[in-house]
Amino acid sequence: MYRDADHPANASPGSDSTVVIVGAGQAGLSAAEKLRANGFAGSLVLIGEEPHPPYQRPPLSKDYLLGELERDRLKLKPEDWYAKHQITLRLGTGVVAIDRAPRSLRFADGGTLAYDRLVLATGSRARTLPDAVSRGLAGIFTIRSLADIDRLREVFDKGGRLLVIGGGYIGLEIAAVARGHGMAVNVVEAADRLLARVASAETATAVEALHRSRGVSFHLGTGVSELLGPDRVTGARLGDGTVIAADIVVAGIGGLPETALAGEAGLAIENGVAVDSHGRTDDPYIWAAGDCANFSLPEGGLRMESVGNAIDSADLVARNIMGARQPYKPKPWFWSDQFDLKLQIAGLSRPGDMVVVRQGQGAGRSHWYFRENRLVAVDGLNAPRDYLVGKRLLAAAVSPDPAQLLDPAVALETLARSPA
Repeated sequence: MYRDADHPANASPGSDSTVVIVGAGQAGLSAAEKLRANGFAGSLVLIGEEPHPPYQRPPLSKDYLLGELERDRLKLKPEDWYAKHQITLRLGTGVVAIDRAPRSLRFADGGTLAYDRLVLATGSRARTLPDAVSRGLAGIFTIRSLADIDRLREVFDKGGRLLVIGGGYIGLEIAAVARGHGMAVNVVEAADRLLARVASAETATAVEALHRSRGVSFHLGTGVSELLGPDRVTGARLGDGTVIAADIVVAGIGGLPETALAGEAGLAIENGVAVDSHGRTDDPYIWAAGDCANFSLPEGGLRMESVGNAIDSADLVARNIMGARQPYKPKPWFWSDQFDLKLQIAGLSRPGDMVVVRQGQGAGRSHWYFRENRLVAVDGLNAPRDYLVGKRLLAAAVSPDPAQLLDPAVALETLARSPA
């Protein structure tokens, strides 16, 4: 990463400077907003490959898919906000190259745009099925963009049969929406349980039980060998030989950081665009934020795909471009809505963490993750109070006593002990 403290790139860009942000999602918009809030008075350009102004992604696979949320309400800012803040939006525009020596971008139409500072907020893309599995059949969908959901809406049928490949959050959210819409739903997950990479067995078991109670069928510990059909998907053959009928297939098998533009420009790529703890690449004039950025932190590289990370990392990059020189201190948080379950997560857990289950009132419960007696994460399952308390304790680096967590009669506020 870049280390020269006396380099001109460390000076805050002035009113005659141009900052260009590539990527008009949550991170790109947040970076633009925070640059203005931190005093940048120069030219600010926000470039998006999609034709739509920055919009919310979480509602896409829920209310918007079902037609219960109008497209206009997806917008993160009203249309006149950009002009008021002197932010130039260039939408439906693909950047094909970064020319680092003259500090210029090249576009698909042959045009160019010079920059003094560049922020890459290119996000991530949905991982797709191998050709040997998908066989070029119609009726296969991924969940990432507004266009993806618009295509899915056209065939989302109450009497239809949906196959979801992948038992992560995206796949389970789609399964819940489809089942609530009256569709028959099968979920196939190659791991032996749901949410294997992102949640404890306790959380996964609770989520699976909820889905099964609502009629979702699961096929765990096996994958899809091939999708079936002459030209449009009619079903799937699993690795264990099971054949499942399906009219629609959604591949919810994770995402990949969008790094092609950065990689072709010679920037370091390490599970994303490699940046230092300040958000800067090995080019002193180029920064990265959001899903595409892999931060180098004392505990190792960190790349997260979440709204919270998009906002927080973009805020950091904007402040550092303006001279703050602050390291990223992630405060991970995430949520998932499935049927009547609100799953709220704070912190980052790992396989092997000790998990303490705290039973709340009614059906609510929370799962507390400890590593070497230190609180590292909390999952709230219809337990917003537990989640908020856990989030505050994590921010303060204070751990509750694991033994006392098991007693619902002990108030959470009394469980704090000395800082971890």
